[in-house]
Amino acid sequence: MMDDAKIENLGIVITGGSRGLGYALAKGFLNVGDRVVICARNPEGVDSAVSSLLQSVPDGKIFGISCDVTNPEDACRLASFAVSVLGSVDRWLNNAGTSGYRKRPLWELDERDLLETCTTNLYGSMLMSKTAVGIMRSQPVKATEVYHIFNFGFTSFGARFSRSPVPHKASKTGVAAITRHLSREIRQAGISGIGVHEVSPGLVLTDLLLRDTDDETRAFLQITADTPEVVAQRLVPKIRGVKGSNSLIRSQSLLRMAGSMAMRVISARFSPKRHRESS
Repeated sequence: MMDDAKIENLGIVITGGSRGLGYALAKGFLNVGDRVVICARNPEGVDSAVSSLLQSVPDGKIFGISCDVTNPEDACRLASFAVSVLGSVDRWLNNAGTSGYRKRPLWELDERDLLETCTTNLYGSMLMSKTAVGIMRSQPVKATEVYHIFNFGFTSFGARFSRSPVPHKASKTGVAAITRHLSREIRQAGISGIGVHEVSPGLVLTDLLLRDTDDETRAFLQITADTPEVVAQRLVPKIRGVKGSNSLIRSQSLLRMAGSMAMRVISARFSPKRHRESS
């Protein structure tokens, strides 16, 4: 990784950037002087997020546009907008995604939910990756990877322990596969300036994570999951300083993640407040 302080301000695009981890990442990049475009499906949500980010970082260069990551016309609009306001796109984060309904077997899921989950997560990430490559190939040619695409997917380890339904686990595992295959295609095509990477943020405390959970699971997740702000604080310098291609960027190592979760569970179990409530 490069020294974060030595990297000049970057042009950043974040899909699904109006709330949750995407919003926290946008704020993190703005705080170090980067120029950021966020997009999401809901125009009002995007406008609200941009206003909120400007309140937090008054001199921040933040821009927003509504975009359905599964719509080719929206993808073209996003590309044109990003280039017009950023000049150069140096980091493209495919963060947008949905989990559908949790803790339901495949045969109990609505067909529309299957389609939306797989289309948003898998096709959306591919369409956005295609869009990002198109932009980056039109920028000055570089001998080494200076433009980077990041796919927020599931590692095999993450999929194994996820409580989400089959469409979410399958599509997010597919998103991780995009990184390997696209990185290989870029290399085989002799394109030297673009790197593609997988991002594993771990458990992030968002509405998406808590959706359709029972009380016991919700209580466990609220103890063990990290807030979007904490995860963004770890990921921003890693994303800014990334090198090469086809790498896996974790919010924190599996060992540290497991240790942190264990300590939180123990702390919650033996906290004075818990003892008072149980007495």
